[in-house]
Amino acid sequence: MSVFRWVLLLLLSFPVFAQDWPNKPVKFVSPYPPGGSVDPLARMLGAKLGDSLKQQFIVENRTGASGIIGTEYVAKSAPDGYTFVFIFDTHAVHQALNPKLPFDPLKDFEPVMIVGTAPMAITTGAQKPYKTFQDVLAAAKSGSGVTLGNVGNGSLAHLTTIVLNQASGAKFVPVAYKGGGPLSTDLIGGHVELAMASTAAQAQHVRGGKMRALALTGDKRSHTMPDVPTLKEMGIDVVAHAWWGILAPAGTPKPIIDKMVAELNKAIKLPDVHKMLSETQGMDVVALGPDATRKWIAENMERWGKVVRDNNIRAE
Repeated sequence: MSVFRWVLLLLLSFPVFAQDWPNKPVKFVSPYPPGGSVDPLARMLGAKLGDSLKQQFIVENRTGASGIIGTEYVAKSAPDGYTFVFIFDTHAVHQALNPKLPFDPLKDFEPVMIVGTAPMAITTGAQKPYKTFQDVLAAAKSGSGVTLGNVGNGSLAHLTTIVLNQASGAKFVPVAYKGGGPLSTDLIGGHVELAMASTAAQAQHVRGGKMRALALTGDKRSHTMPDVPTLKEMGIDVVAHAWWGILAPAGTPKPIIDKMVAELNKAIKLPDVHKMLSETQGMDVVALGPDATRKWIAENMERWGKVVRDNNIRAE
């Protein structure tokens, strides 16, 4: 059989292949540890797709190196529709932080969906004296500044802290933690003055009275913290959103991607899923399709990559 006929046969078989997909278990890779915001998203959607498609969707945690290990695994997996990766906003800064990154964040993947976004909240422990963000600004503009914890060197919160310093003329001292759990523990325990993390990671602690939210990084107020002002409201031109997405290995057939997108859209509209995403996770559910997802990632890579390069930040 000629190469042309083989390729033609392969292309014609894609719709049939997609129609039969999935006929074996599908792997959802979560490159971050359980306890964060990525893992429960993968498990919730995996359970719903399993019910809908009558096939197992197995969540596998492949953690380490700020998500790089699990993401690389998916980049190098077979593009057959049986392996997907759930990503977080750090995906957009991997390449700028790591010149020797073992994958290309755009070229090595087929975009599936940006599920949702959320502003980050600047919070303080309930025992701290700060009642408003103006209190924090006053402290950060005097003396040695104020410590502001984040979930890791080069994370979105770390980069936003740098932008915040430049925009406000204050001195917020970034303190990197290995994940949201240790950061929240230290903030609640009073070992760091402030924390910046997604509303998804902090809303339960704010509601429980263990943290006090002082400002948001979104372009509008959050439905999870409606009484908390944005930085922009206070005259500080800083806007940053955490976000969650799903990718497949480059070359995954379009009919399979399209079927996955259709199933995800159905799952997201289910009342219990929408409640979990919107209320528990604190997301604004956006459900961007593949083309919009590719554009979103590219724009975030450009914006935050520039912050990394301009400030000579490197992965630790």
